[in-house]
Amino acid sequence: MSDHTFAGFGFGPIQAGLFAKEAFESGHFGRIVVAEIAQPLVEAVRANGGTYFVNVAQADGIETLKIDNVELLNPTRPEDGGVFRAALAEATEIVTSLPSVDFYHAGQDSSVAALIAEAVSAGQTQATIVYAAENNNHAAEILQQAVTQRLHVGRASPPATNGRARTHDLPRVQFLNTVIGKMSRVVTDAHEITELNLTPIAPGIDRAFLVEAFNHILVTKPTIPGFTPGIDVFVEKNDLLPFEEAKLYGHNAIHALLGFVGTLKGYDKMTELQSDDALMRIAHDAFLAESGGALIAKYSTLNDDLFTEAGYRHFAEDLLERMTNPYLADTTARAGRDALRKLGASDRIFGTMSLALEYGMEPQNMAIGALAGVAVLLAGGDEYAVPTDLRLADWRNLDRDGLGRLLHWVWKGQAPPFEKELVDLTFEACQTLTKLAPR
Repeated sequence: MSDHTFAGFGFGPIQAGLFAKEAFESGHFGRIVVAEIAQPLVEAVRANGGTYFVNVAQADGIETLKIDNVELLNPTRPEDGGVFRAALAEATEIVTSLPSVDFYHAGQDSSVAALIAEAVSAGQTQATIVYAAENNNHAAEILQQAVTQRLHVGRASPPATNGRARTHDLPRVQFLNTVIGKMSRVVTDAHEITELNLTPIAPGIDRAFLVEAFNHILVTKPTIPGFTPGIDVFVEKNDLLPFEEAKLYGHNAIHALLGFVGTLKGYDKMTELQSDDALMRIAHDAFLAESGGALIAKYSTLNDDLFTEAGYRHFAEDLLERMTNPYLADTTARAGRDALRKLGASDRIFGTMSLALEYGMEPQNMAIGALAGVAVLLAGGDEYAVPTDLRLADWRNLDRDGLGRLLHWVWKGQAPPFEKELVDLTFEACQTLTKLAPR
């Protein structure tokens, strides 16, 4: 039965290669509508009859999938805006797949939050679930709060102020968090598109979607009585936070570690790291002993297979193989980009180290990734606007005090838990990292 309507915000590789793809393949959706403001992309898919292509990196090659009957609309254009609003009002499943939760409010009355609020106010569906696919552990709560605020614009009754929207405002709408461990990217280099034999998104577009085959996607369990989602392949969890932490402090942390150290060692492609036994051993030990040791200690009482020694080992070893899949063709530069954010006090690198210290472990391997991230940060001093008095031409010349001042700036003056230990461990990694990445 095709009794569902899908509406999405943002036509990137996760929307196109996961959500819209699964909606199409389920056969449960009468309409699949996606909002996208890049007009050439909208026109190309529209000219192709609503068909686009996604390249899927398997373990042994690349498969190209053809997705049909997708309506790509630019809501900033009057001729598309009304059509998208109408589709959104009848949507049973809505997906936001945007660069950041900051985009929920962008655009005032035409913002994502405003449009969803308008749609759910119309009451044209018996129930609607909203997947928040942004990389934030509390994206669904942030979006729900933003929508609730929009529902109260111009009313005397104020929105909730405790960080949670009031459930009676949205009785048949549920906002769901997601844990998306599916690696993906947009390939824009013409030589690489030819080399990998990728099919562009649509004729006339010089970009291609490349996603990995992995499809074990976790979502908050829908609890609206009598409602069954049209996309039926996701794994539902009552409490998603432990799994979000496993992604941040496991998947994301080790991916960044490999990207930082790989960049420092002069590797271009992530697949090249497979033959570097010393680096892969560091990543393996950081993943299992430090990330895994802490997360298992924290969440073993959940009785979930992931938070067991065997389950986490499978999670780690599978990811290390996927991260270096030659057909995904990921680069160390991409894995190590945005170093300033990734070195944040509670982000993947130092957040993992803090968690390990909290549970009595010394994260020496993660500290190697931390120092490599500092080296990448210093190398991009102009890009990251590192203060002149904190810059060094060579990370090997850092002393302990200089590193502390630099990290204090990175952490925006907010001391993380175990601040002294984090600085000490990062500084002590210098000898090991120097051996790994000599001059």
